[in-house]
Amino acid sequence: MNKKRILVVDDELKIVEVVKAYLEKEGFEVLIASDGERALQIFNEEPIHLIVLDLMLPKISGEEVCKRIRTKSDVPIIMLTAKIEEDDKIEGLAIGADDYITKPFSGRELVSRVRALLRRAYRESDPLADYLTFNNGDLEVDIKRFEVKKRGENAALTPNEFKILSVLLSNPGQVFTREQLVEKAFGYDYEGFDRTVDTHIKNIRHKIEDDPKNPAYILTVYGVGYKFGGSR
Repeated sequence: MNKKRILVVDDELKIVEVVKAYLEKEGFEVLIASDGERALQIFNEEPIHLIVLDLMLPKISGEEVCKRIRTKSDVPIIMLTAKIEEDDKIEGLAIGADDYITKPFSGRELVSRVRALLRRAYRESDPLADYLTFNNGDLEVDIKRFEVKKRGENAALTPNEFKILSVLLSNPGQVFTREQLVEKAFGYDYEGFDRTVDTHIKNIRHKIEDDPKNPAYILTVYGVGYKFGGSR
């Protein structure tokens, strides 16, 4: 892991210097971009294993950078930003960020989050079967390719939606609380993101259910959480 290349995107020089110093001390290679346009250029030209991304950037916003990268890559993204409102965190995770850290931040915590994301993103094997089908082929899930198909058509789940679905698939019929889904899917301590999970669940249902209001796959257990109800 000490040879992983990390792209740090922030227009505040002091922040960049601090993040770069902490990461290089841990053995990571660090590339720098001070605006969204340059960040996308570097990402398209260099192999990048993880991105630390500010939201308030010149030229192209961090949100837009994240969205564009998510159209082509599942590279782990940590948003590092002064936006502290819960709605900002929810939006950041909903558009594809894997983690969200607010400024001011702890350098040691940032390194810990980086290492945790890299471990999960680049693990050699997945405990789930590589290819799963449900309800007589109505729903197909390819774990290694991060693909979900509904009646043969790509369901186009975001990386975070896929992570939540994968947790539910890991134990069909088991009820997961929102806290458990956050912990198992994203790997950080639960901090009141009920609405984040609910938003992801709503989006997943619209992509894989015939009738999102009467779901067959992602079932609500009222007062507890969610479970997967598909049959193999």
